Amino acid sequence: MRVSLLGPVTARDDDGAPLDAGGARLRALLARLALDAGRVVPAGALITGLWDAEAPANAANALQGLVSRLRRALGADVPHVDGGYRLSGATVDAAEFEELAARGRAELAAGRVHEADATLTEALELWRGEALADVRDAPFALAPAVRLDGLRLETTEDRFEARLGLGRHTEILADLAAATVEHPLRERPAALRMRALQAAGRTAEALTVYAELRERLAERLGADPSPELRAAHLELLRGEERAATPTAGRLPVRLTSFVGREPELAALTGPASRLTTIVGPGGAGKTRLAVEAAARHPAHAAGRVWFAPLAGVGSPDRVPDAVLAALGHGLRRDGTPAERVAALLGPEPAVLVLDNCEHVIAAVAALAEELLERAPGLTILATSREPLAVTGEVLCPLGPLDPADEARRLFTDRARAVRPGFDADEGAREAVAEICRRLDGLPLALELAAARLRSMSAEQIARRLDDRFRLLAAGSRTAVPRHRTLQAVVEWSWDLLAEPERVLARRLSAFPGGARLADLEAVAAGPELPAADVIYVLGSLVEKSVVDADGGADPRYRMLETVRAYAAGRLTESGERAAVEARFIARLLAVAEENEPHLRTGEQLRALAVFEAEDDNMSAALRLAVDGHEPDSSARLIGALAWFWQTHRPDRRLTTQIRQILAVFGDELPEHARAGFAAVAALSEGTPILPATARALVDECVRTGAFERYPALVAAVPTGAMLAGDAELADRELRRAAGHPDAWVRAVGRLMEVTVRGDRGDWAGAAAPLAEAIERFTALGDRLGLMMALSVLARRHSVEGDHARAIAEFERAAGVAAETGPFADVWLRTQAAGERVRAGDLDGAERDFTALLARLASGPPERVLEVRLGLVNLHLRRGDLAAAEAAVAELTGMLQASGHPPPLAKMITVVARMGLRLAARDASGARELWPPVVVSCKSLRDFPLAAELYAALLAAEGDAVGAARALGWSERLRGAFDAGNPDLAELVADLTARLGEEGYRAAYATGTGASRDEVARTLA
Repeated sequence: MRVSLLGPVTARDDDGAPLDAGGARLRALLARLALDAGRVVPAGALITGLWDAEAPANAANALQGLVSRLRRALGADVPHVDGGYRLSGATVDAAEFEELAARGRAELAAGRVHEADATLTEALELWRGEALADVRDAPFALAPAVRLDGLRLETTEDRFEARLGLGRHTEILADLAAATVEHPLRERPAALRMRALQAAGRTAEALTVYAELRERLAERLGADPSPELRAAHLELLRGEERAATPTAGRLPVRLTSFVGREPELAALTGPASRLTTIVGPGGAGKTRLAVEAAARHPAHAAGRVWFAPLAGVGSPDRVPDAVLAALGHGLRRDGTPAERVAALLGPEPAVLVLDNCEHVIAAVAALAEELLERAPGLTILATSREPLAVTGEVLCPLGPLDPADEARRLFTDRARAVRPGFDADEGAREAVAEICRRLDGLPLALELAAARLRSMSAEQIARRLDDRFRLLAAGSRTAVPRHRTLQAVVEWSWDLLAEPERVLARRLSAFPGGARLADLEAVAAGPELPAADVIYVLGSLVEKSVVDADGGADPRYRMLETVRAYAAGRLTESGERAAVEARFIARLLAVAEENEPHLRTGEQLRALAVFEAEDDNMSAALRLAVDGHEPDSSARLIGALAWFWQTHRPDRRLTTQIRQILAVFGDELPEHARAGFAAVAALSEGTPILPATARALVDECVRTGAFERYPALVAAVPTGAMLAGDAELADRELRRAAGHPDAWVRAVGRLMEVTVRGDRGDWAGAAAPLAEAIERFTALGDRLGLMMALSVLARRHSVEGDHARAIAEFERAAGVAAETGPFADVWLRTQAAGERVRAGDLDGAERDFTALLARLASGPPERVLEVRLGLVNLHLRRGDLAAAEAAVAELTGMLQASGHPPPLAKMITVVARMGLRLAARDASGARELWPPVVVSCKSLRDFPLAAELYAALLAAEGDAVGAARALGWSERLRGAFDAGNPDLAELVADLTARLGEEGYRAAYATGTGASRDEVARTLA
């Protein structure tokens, strides 16, 4: 949302469509929040600012109602935080104006008058009238309005000064005359008008302006002109005219806008070394950044910036001639080359840009070092794919643009140049995001891709990125040859490599996720490249910007995807691919099998870090093993990856991968693998199977030794047997887990026993195995197991109505989970926030949900869905049905847009919709939703929830006896009544009022006395 305060108060949505901001009071609230957008405004300050002494008796409630109206009217994000309210996610024109005005003033002070004029104009064009024009009667409004109007006046004067510096005095004379009339006692516009008149040759009029102002100051204020104004008058009398700002040239013309690179520009334009080299891969935008930085250097305004392009220099001895040519003085014969260049530069401050140095790096380094000694005022800015390696050199590494921000902005900007009005709709947005990500945010690649929009859609471009060198083969005809196509850019770097560097680079391309040194030595070393040399050759590739190192204690070396694609082509041409891929599979299999057992021990975090770092490589190794028809390697890899994927990478779709391996290899798999994989495929996703089938699968695992090979399988089977309806098999496998020699299997077995007992309604019997599971996981150091066990304990406290202990255990589990991954704790903190809702701490819950959504701005979508679901319950507890309805609609849209909605979120959304209908007392609407709700509850194995919803439905339909009986079913199914659910507490009170205490108890008892099978049939 965009809020405009520089004129009448208005609001527009993200697409620019106007929003109805309501009446004066609502607009005043919006304006007051927007003045401090992103910051909390205390409720007391809002009440004073809106009503002052005329505040209503219950001002806090009135304010809350006003905020609710604002949320509904604009869809605004206005959370209640720390005793106040905050406008989040909005851009405000007043804040933009102040930022632009400050930047323009700084540019003016630095002598960059062209930039200052553009920036100040952009700032002033935001204004549409007086600030806060239609809410100035509000008590808070006058002070900020006066301040903003004053800033507008100062910014207008700054622009007058910038245009004077540009020699545009004639066009501003009329406006300056109007300004002196409007502000007759203000000295700055008068001084600027005097200078403009003098520049126009109208000195007599300029003197008159001074005399009239001096007279007004004396008459009205009894004051004399300021020293600055008197100095300007003295310049007029002496006939001294301020020199116009010189126009600087000698830099390449910038035909397109400059996007991003703010940190690098700040570093290059601030206090810097006399020699700075911008280093990075081809196509990263080194030249453009250097030109932009040079144009902002103070020397540019004095005309003392020179640009020396070296890309066309064929031999090192021609470097000085190229620099001399750039200085515009041809080929002088006296003195050494460095002496001739230094003489031309002189001692004054100057900037020399040496562009594209990598192919003549030694000659450039020698010349730069001598020039810095001979020309004391000289600053050199070089661009190269490797450092000059000169003493005192400062490097400015230039990597890819951020695909989600700067790269997207650059692509969109260049797209509009070839297709005016280009605007990425929903489909195109996803395609643009994929283009930016898969092209590594590399500026040249993005510009080449944007140029393709003349004949293709963004979606068509994204689908063809696997053949990127063919796709991006048509660039600017006027660019140097190596910048005309993507392939030419990479080939230029490749041709500068020595043979050992090419060997290592093409073998490194086998690693899609990059590689550590030890893995590279195992895969890339050979007769042409001894293992002991790998680290030194890697160093050269890093220096030449072909490979990047992450800088850790054991660095990971990786290539940009475009460079990797080119190197992969060279690997195929070399005839080495089969041998390199065989070593790659063997190495990744060894790493996986070495670390897999540690996932269930105190070494878990270290092992998780290995699997996280190597996941792309291990997945690639598995694909290669399957495609190469290697059943043993495929089985071993999926076996080593299974637990990590199951717990940390659901997107890898473990069961789908296992079924593929079973289909591809069949009887070629080792029999223990075939038996274990068949059991996982049949049991792990809750697919209904006959008890006899489940028993046969488990018996085959026993016969083949699969349980010894795959410890996690022992833990998974009891719940699979439970889902198959074979209670005896479930108990048998729980006993197997309890007697297993592996302590981790015994711990998980106890946790699975909790699940099985819970499914049977044995609430009391689940307590002891849960306590034992927590104790065992703690002793083992298994954070994942401990996190799951603690979450079950927290849920038990919640059902028992002990909210404080439930929240404490959810937070404890979240703290454990946070150690295992960046977003692993989010679902637990979401549960804790939900528990605050159950406890009645609605403000605390809202605060937690808001914080979680802020964290998840770049997090996994399924976690966002869970938080949004929590907000639905929060709105329902507050009785804000409109907000709950909007939240459910938003959830439904998110699920539809995701393409593959998480089943859990989809099921719970159906339940939330029924809860909304019940809260709205829409019994018929709730009844229509009942069939899918039953299906969802069965899929979730949450039969007590089904009974509770059925009770609420019957109560809404007027069947109080049936409702009380259904509540008794919930206790029969769970083994305990949910004493912590405030909705159920209200329902019990309502039913008791209708039936009387004895009537309610009797009906409830018929529910608790029913058989589980009878309840299941009735609910279905």
